[in-house]
Amino acid sequence: MAFVALSEAEKTFILHGVEENYRCDGRSRKDYRPMELETGLVSNASGSARLRLANTDILVGVKTEIDVPDPLTPEFGKLEFFVDCSANATPEFEGRGGSDLAQELILALQNAYESPLSFDYRTLCLIPGQQCWKLYIDILILECGGNLHDAVSLAAKAALYNTKLPRVTASLLDAGITDLIISDNPYDCTRLEIGTVPILVTVCKIGDYCLVDPSAEEEVCSTVSMVVAISMKNKEAYLSGSHMTGGGSMHRDTMLNSLNLGLSIGEHLNTHLIKMLKQEEERVGPKRPKTVGFLK
Repeated sequence: MAFVALSEAEKTFILHGVEENYRCDGRSRKDYRPMELETGLVSNASGSARLRLANTDILVGVKTEIDVPDPLTPEFGKLEFFVDCSANATPEFEGRGGSDLAQELILALQNAYESPLSFDYRTLCLIPGQQCWKLYIDILILECGGNLHDAVSLAAKAALYNTKLPRVTASLLDAGITDLIISDNPYDCTRLEIGTVPILVTVCKIGDYCLVDPSAEEEVCSTVSMVVAISMKNKEAYLSGSHMTGGGSMHRDTMLNSLNLGLSIGEHLNTHLIKMLKQEEERVGPKRPKTVGFLK
């Protein structure tokens, strides 16, 4: 996270606000800041999304290529995350200043997507043991205003929703060699199923209370946070992973309360994200044009 200088009086003010369930920006402990979402911004990518969570601004692009499956998982495709902390977000990211934070975000996303219940890698397989799709999810942090884990996971899920994979057909050649034919029609494509794709919910402990969507100032006042990975299946939220950040510790009762809070908040957050994605798709399209004449 970006460093924010706070005096002891400011930290005390934030702490008392959390205790009274009235934070500095008027939210309760369970409220998220306003969220803005755009998709399909990067024309050279197979899918893209830009998400702004108050002062946190994230841009995600998805590139696709055909690769060879891993010998240990011949029926699975591949996902690879990359996070770049722009120096424009905060001066601390200049040079290699943001490398540790980028690696932390990459590991959090990889751990969340590792569970077979979170993302079905078999949907990316073209020919078992021979060909599969490999998705490169490139994440750029444009502005850092707190709660990066949640914002990055939401933007990544939105970009996967916007991703279009060209339709691939296979033909058998001589000597048993399989040849792949990729459609060059931009409307002849398939979409990824993101119903079970996880999102991250950060439950931040300040004093004796836990809250969600911490601002940069609130993160300074916290010594430990629980990052909970939430997936949806059959309209029910379930835990697909969790880890702790910060140098502090949690009592087991506080940890259990944090997990339950993350589950309930994650379910509502996922529903809100899907609603925003459908609204954005209806607003911008694109829709398949009607074919006329000899093009039929």
